[in-house]
Amino acid sequence: MPEPSASVAGTPVPAHPVRVATGAVTTTIAAVLPVFLVSGLAVQIGADLRFSPAGLGAAVAGYFGISALASVPAGALVERFGPAVVARGGILLSAGALLAIAGLARSYAALVVLLALSAAANALGQLASNAALSRHVPPRRQGLSFGVKQAAIPMSTLLAGAAVPAIALTAGWRWAFVAAAAAALAALPAVPLDGAAPARRSAARGGRANAALAVVGVAATLAAAGANALGTFLVDSTATSGLDPGLAGLTLTFGGAVCVAARVGAGWLADRRAGGHVLMIAVMLLLGAGGLALLAQRGTPALLAGVTLGFGLGWAWPGLMNFAVVRLHPQAPAAATSITQTGVYAGGCVGPLGLGWVAAHNGYPAMWTVASVAMLLAAALMLTGSRMLHPERAVSSPGPGPVSSSGPR
Repeated sequence: MPEPSASVAGTPVPAHPVRVATGAVTTTIAAVLPVFLVSGLAVQIGADLRFSPAGLGAAVAGYFGISALASVPAGALVERFGPAVVARGGILLSAGALLAIAGLARSYAALVVLLALSAAANALGQLASNAALSRHVPPRRQGLSFGVKQAAIPMSTLLAGAAVPAIALTAGWRWAFVAAAAAALAALPAVPLDGAAPARRSAARGGRANAALAVVGVAATLAAAGANALGTFLVDSTATSGLDPGLAGLTLTFGGAVCVAARVGAGWLADRRAGGHVLMIAVMLLLGAGGLALLAQRGTPALLAGVTLGFGLGWAWPGLMNFAVVRLHPQAPAAATSITQTGVYAGGCVGPLGLGWVAAHNGYPAMWTVASVAMLLAAALMLTGSRMLHPERAVSSPGPGPVSSSGPR
């Protein structure tokens, strides 16, 4: 089978959408493996390098802080060199960081530095994947493709969790990082070469709406700050309230499964809507905030409803956000999503630190209440961003890609 960038009569052939989507998913997983593996093996690594859960939280917060700082430069690199080159660079950087942690992380400080360096791989991989999906996947399937790509992130936690009994408890945690580096390198062949990008219609605003993107980015910061509390504090919160620790762990597994299904489902539904995707995110965040508020209450029904709404709506929007942004900015999808992705990473940085402080000083019910309020504010800002973007949609192309009558745009 010829490479997708082969030419026919001198014309480059675009990469096949299925292969592009597969490459985006594998790139996303490979790029985020370092942080999830550190979190998944925290017990073993912490015992060896002598750091507490608070130290783990600081290391992860630093990772997302560096990801936020690297996001806009990474988007510029994707626009200049193309998604395939940058995706491969992100995978190689992630694999190198995994090997460096395995061989060189002999102290907590060294681990923090190496994990921070791996954060650039996260930014590179995410934005390269966004651009590849925008360039090669038909518009009528882009919502689903972005949903599947974002669902790969919680799936990475399952891979990290599987590494504990499979490798870390037998050969040691360092060999788990070596195996993860090999898995990351195996993703390289899945990244297709950049073929010809589909023709795109011009937009009156030139694909730029920086003020609206900034508002959406701030909303993403607040939303991610609240939603990240689910993965960070749910188990400890439910165990503290009296639930058996084993069952508390199962609530997180249940929430992760709900999140995966919801991200894919939200993308599938987005393909069946002609517009209003940012407004749809605002509604999801509003209901997700209700779920976080329920977690402040005692009782199994409130817990199950809170986890379902929190994960299923409050943390299912990132793929939909990327989809909405690339539809509105087809000329520079990586640069546009780098702005909103900065907000997501910033929320991943400040959320665990700030909400952890609230939990330590005022208890988990207060923390869940604060997280709920943050998500409510995010919903309001998303609604504002939707209103700012609406008139621009009226004078610009409804989405990226060539004119097509084969499905809704």
